[in-house]
Amino acid sequence: MDFWNVTLSLIDGLKCTCQIFALTLVLALPLGLVIAFGSMSKFKPLAYLVKTFVWIIRGVPLMLQVIVLYYVPGIIMGEPVLSRFASVIAAFVINYACYFSEIYRGGIESVSKGQYEAGQVLGMTKTQVFFKVILMQVVKRILAPMSNEVITLVKDTALARVIMIEELIQAAQNYTAYGLMWPLFYTAVFYLAFVGILTLLFGYFEKKLDYYKV
Repeated sequence: MDFWNVTLSLIDGLKCTCQIFALTLVLALPLGLVIAFGSMSKFKPLAYLVKTFVWIIRGVPLMLQVIVLYYVPGIIMGEPVLSRFASVIAAFVINYACYFSEIYRGGIESVSKGQYEAGQVLGMTKTQVFFKVILMQVVKRILAPMSNEVITLVKDTALARVIMIEELIQAAQNYTAYGLMWPLFYTAVFYLAFVGILTLLFGYFEKKLDYYKV
């Protein structure tokens, strides 16, 4: 197996990794906000239910969640309910939405209530206050912890291989059957490049938001 063929194979695995990454972000970011509002609800039964759910998801390894979502419904129904890829996406979205929800909640609750009250005194509705006054401050506060979670997601995509999804690590591991170990180490180049691009992007956004004092 020459270097070029291995590289092409790993690029195919990287495409799957990027799909998992992108779909998880697109779905988990808004879902996390919904969960955050649920955990902050003044309706206590709902708040306790959401907080308990978040506690369970954050306390159970993501690998186990992937396995459960793929195998358990199939055992109960007698046949697979979700495809391997759909099971991975569902597990990743639920898991990361719960982590994002805690980041959102912390950011929202860190803004002083006086700003909400000041906006209402000026005749603004709660929705207007949130989107026109609070939102960008929250974004500024949560950007650093959110960037950490997003970078962690890049590496967590490797867990998809537990149910034989052909992501980057699995693509490299296939070569171990031929006695080749170096493709596994070679994957580090792809992950470092991916994380490097994200680091530059988040650094750019942080500079753009510098004028929002927190």
